[in-house]
Order: sequence, then structure tokens, then C-alpha cells
Amino acid sequence: MRIAVAVDWSDQAFDTVRSIAHLYQPQEVILIHAVDLHPFENPLLAPPVAKQAFEEFRQAMLDAGHKLLDQTSALLPTGTITITRRLEIGQPAAVILDVIHSAHPDLIVIGSRGRNRLTEMTLGSVSHQVLLHAGCSTLVMKQPITAVRRVVVALEGSDDVTYVQDWLAAYPFKQPVELSIICVVPVPQPVDAVPIPAFDVWEKGTIEAAQHLVKDVAALLQGEHYVTMGRVLRGHPAETIAREAGPKDLIVVGSHARHGLQRFLLGSVSHAITHRAPCPVLVVRKRI
Repeated sequence: MRIAVAVDWSDQAFDTVRSIAHLYQPQEVILIHAVDLHPFENPLLAPPVAKQAFEEFRQAMLDAGHKLLDQTSALLPTGTITITRRLEIGQPAAVILDVIHSAHPDLIVIGSRGRNRLTEMTLGSVSHQVLLHAGCSTLVMKQPITAVRRVVVALEGSDDVTYVQDWLAAYPFKQPVELSIICVVPVPQPVDAVPIPAFDVWEKGTIEAAQHLVKDVAALLQGEHYVTMGRVLRGHPAETIAREAGPKDLIVVGSHARHGLQRFLLGSVSHAITHRAPCPVLVVRKRI
């Protein structure tokens, strides 16, 4: 398993690197650090004296980046993991995505600053950009992980079952865990209080299909690495999943990889969960 980790000088980044040892036993860890000089590339730096000062500043930032990679490398177990260091100049999201596209990791791990939706739209968010555009599964770290014992696996529908199931089978956690496999059936909002004659039939059929879904997945994953149980819940998907994850160590959810207008109109359950969840969220992406 190849895991890429985005690091900076925040305490959260150091905690994220430490957490890897409690999650998986990877063969390679790719540490990524972006030196963002964009705020300092000002036209006023054109004169020779200012340009020399900028070059000295640039080198100091690169030296600090190498020091950061030294310190984060030291947090990983020695002897069993190949550590690859990627220090690049550029805006963080762009650098991380470039490394993902060239190195092809199985998983990218990134911290979340906890911005709300409005701040995210105004200022942007590195974790949001990576979650949206990465071609691999993404683990958004909301808090440090010291052990993984109880995990919520949220299935949005039959479309994401295969690749979520395949991921969990291919990349088991370091220690056996209890999987709570859930499927949330949304409760439709009434339209101008007009009764819908076929609603009861739709609801019954949807709940029965969800019950079969969680039962089948729980049976297939039960074994050496997982103790499984399945449940069907009703409510707002993201809110219900986040509530269920309250006492758990991690949420695993699939991504339908919507883009453009479709994402804007339909939203993204996985993205909404990363905002609401109290624990880290692993978004499993189907590789294309």
C-alpha cells in the first residue's frame, strides 16, 4: 500500500503522520510539502537588491521544508517503510494533486482546518480541493488517530458498494475492527402538503433494498479482519451518518465523483460528512 501525506508546520500535520502507524502497514509513505511563495512574488521585488533578498528568502523556505520532511520522516516506523520525500514550490493544493497524479498512491491523507461552507467557498480549502480532484481515495483527518477499533461504513447505494467493499478487503486496518455498516434512507420532504399515493410503496421497497444491501456487505466482509453488523436508518444522510459516528474512530464512505453542475445541484454526501463528522473520514474513490 502506498500512502501520500500532505505535511506543513502545524501540530495537526505531525499528528496526521503519527496516526498512519495506527491505521495501516504501508510499504511506502510519500511525504509532500509545498513551499508557497505566491504571496511574496510581488512586482516590487524587481529591483536587483529586492530580487537578491527574495532569493535568500526562497532558499530559507526550501531549507525549512527539508527540515520539516526530516522531522516528519522521523515519526514513521523505520525498517519496514520506504519513505519518499517530495518538496515542491507552488500552491499547496496544486502541488499535492500533481504528486498524486504522478506517484499514483492508493491513499492521500490530509488534515482539515475545519472551515465552514461559507469560508471554504470564499477562501478555498486545500483538503476540499484534494477531496474534489484527487484520483485516489482520501482520508480527511479531523483529529489524531491513536487506535482504530470501531468504524462506520456508510453506503449511499448499490453504486458504491463494489469499490468500498473492494477497498476494505484489499486494505484492512492494522488491527481487526468492528464495522458498523449502515445505509440511510432519506425522508422526502412533502411538496405543498400534497399526498403522494405511491410513497408508501416506494418507502417499503427502498427500505427492503437497503436491508438486503447492508446484510450482503456485512456477510462478505465478516472474517479475520472485521466483525460486522448492518443497519438501515432513516433521516438526512449526512446528518444521520455523522450522528452515528459520534462514538466511532472513523467513517468510511464512497464518493460518486460528481463534477460540475451535477455536483452543484445534487451536492455530495461524502463532502457534507467531512464537515459534520466529529472523527476522521475516509472517502473511497472509484479509480477510473
